[in-house]
Amino acid sequence: MARTILNQPVVLYRKEDGTAVAVGGRCPHRHFPLASGCLKGDSIECGYHGITFGPDGRCLSIPSQTSVPQVYRIPTYPLIEHGLWLWIWMGEAHRADRALLPDLKEIGLTDPDMIARPFYVHPVQGRYQLLNDNLLDLTHLAYLHRSSIGTPENASTPEEQVKRPGCLSSRRYIRNAPAPPVMAATGRYSGLIDRITGMDFYLPGFHAGLGDMSYPADHPEHPGECLVKSRVYHAVTPSTLRSCLYFFAMAAADESRLDEMLELLKPVIAEDKFATEEIEKMLAISGEAPEELLIRSDRNAVEGRRMLQAMMDEERESAGS
Repeated sequence: MARTILNQPVVLYRKEDGTAVAVGGRCPHRHFPLASGCLKGDSIECGYHGITFGPDGRCLSIPSQTSVPQVYRIPTYPLIEHGLWLWIWMGEAHRADRALLPDLKEIGLTDPDMIARPFYVHPVQGRYQLLNDNLLDLTHLAYLHRSSIGTPENASTPEEQVKRPGCLSSRRYIRNAPAPPVMAATGRYSGLIDRITGMDFYLPGFHAGLGDMSYPADHPEHPGECLVKSRVYHAVTPSTLRSCLYFFAMAAADESRLDEMLELLKPVIAEDKFATEEIEKMLAISGEAPEELLIRSDRNAVEGRRMLQAMMDEERESAGS
């Protein structure tokens, strides 16, 4: 599988024992994409001139000559499977730290009452930070997604924020508000509900969200009883300076709910993709850094940007020391 990550071509494949590996995606001979070659055992053979590289990046064979120069190598990248995803470290290998990944229990992936499933992956013609901004400011649900998962209360309800190293969390506790249109569309419920919405942003590009809905506390028959419990996962991978990959997954109580939401959420994710790409087009017209007139609901997104910038500054300083 070919990916472009941080402007670097990468090939992902599995060795014969099932282990996933990531190596550079460009043959150093004529720059042919290695993903267009083929696997030979645990090695990858360039489809242009047959030059073969092992999973450690070393060149194993050059068919047109008997010797293999030591300089013939391709990059390798630390890669592990964690939850529903492959996580790659594009920097110096010795700095890769599994402890930096989100805890699976914390994001709800070990809950025995929930089933998790990957849904979609979309290439997006917009920089990854625009998608981060989208997911850090959930007031947009009330307008961009008004026909599906949003109601005006997503914008009007005050937001609570919690910050800790590497993670920024937000929550809105919505009381006695109309159910979002998707509830009626699925035949579940169309009355007033209590709702908890929020997102945990694990820097630099992973967002774990929740959308729990229950009968309101004053409901005459089912006070406080759970209607829907769900978790959503948004993973944003920077590809180039102005493009990214957008992964989406969901967890729910049963397979039928996941089947249902797989179809219903397609237009929702498409709306986020549309918004991101339209903003990228506007930046191309207006210049790279037009002034933003910020509003109160930008508090969470601004804090997320600051935390991300601090991480980048720290990494830059560490590399220079």
